[in-house]
Amino acid sequence: MKGMKLKKLSRPKKIKYILLITIIYFVFAYTFYYSFKNNKVITNEEFIKFLINNGNSNINDNEKLPIVINKTINYVMKIDFTKPETLFNQSIIGYSDTDSDDTEDLEKLKQISSYISDPYQIDIEKPIIYIYNSHQLENYNSENLSIYGITPNVLMASYLLKEKLNSKGIPTIVEDMNMTEFLDLNGWDYAASYKASRIFMLDKQNTYDSLKYYIDIHRDSVGRETSTIKINGKNYARILFVIGLEHSNYEKNLKVIAEINQLFNEYYPGLSRGIYKKEGPNVNGIYNQDISPNVMLIEVGGVDNTIEEVMNTINAISDILVKYVGDNH
Repeated sequence: MKGMKLKKLSRPKKIKYILLITIIYFVFAYTFYYSFKNNKVITNEEFIKFLINNGNSNINDNEKLPIVINKTINYVMKIDFTKPETLFNQSIIGYSDTDSDDTEDLEKLKQISSYISDPYQIDIEKPIIYIYNSHQLENYNSENLSIYGITPNVLMASYLLKEKLNSKGIPTIVEDMNMTEFLDLNGWDYAASYKASRIFMLDKQNTYDSLKYYIDIHRDSVGRETSTIKINGKNYARILFVIGLEHSNYEKNLKVIAEINQLFNEYYPGLSRGIYKKEGPNVNGIYNQDISPNVMLIEVGGVDNTIEEVMNTINAISDILVKYVGDNH
């Protein structure tokens, strides 16, 4: 082996290899893109199952793809197989949904968002928590997802939270009746959403004497700079608690929310934007919080947040609720 030297590539050959690698990359990328683009059978329910079963928080080390392969693909194509949401990265698909959202225009929301049925309908005999959405169609960022028929919205977030809480030993149910359909059947406009959700709340209260907590999940209309925070290297959709002051027992609701908000400040500093107290003309002012001191209205993220960011926040909310319920149940 004496005097053996590696042969250096000439400049033209270097260029050839670079071009070959570039061609291979684009062929793979566009093959990947068109295979997804032509797949129109993905449903919201299937996507929720995918997130629940394959989300990065649910993948054990022994189930992950070989680390070298994953890191290589992540570096080249910005895909991380331990975070399935990155499969829909804009750098691969190049799709942008520029539709804006108006939470006060139900007809417009119907065009952007859609009702999602519960993909995991199981009987919970003695639920402690009841999750519902007075505004079921409030949507999240659907960039790169809507071409597959996927519409992230607050109802999807509710199902994810329900699964998290049940997996942690907190019996939880979600209101899966189609609220928009119920409004239409009664000839009510969007402003009657809290009247509609109140009917379902009272029905669940009468059905389950074990219920103690009621959580109405919304999403805010604020921009990304307000609705997003990075904690320990991960982006979260920030939360905001809303309290109506136009009923006689609001102090009890405020006490509960203040205690939960303090836990967020302690364990997830900056995730909560605080407590927004509402009263006066052109606001609901009650939000069904007169039904129980444990009724909470939580704005989870904003219109620009991705489902991955919402998932991170759902994990945080489940952590805090487990702690709070465990200390008070």
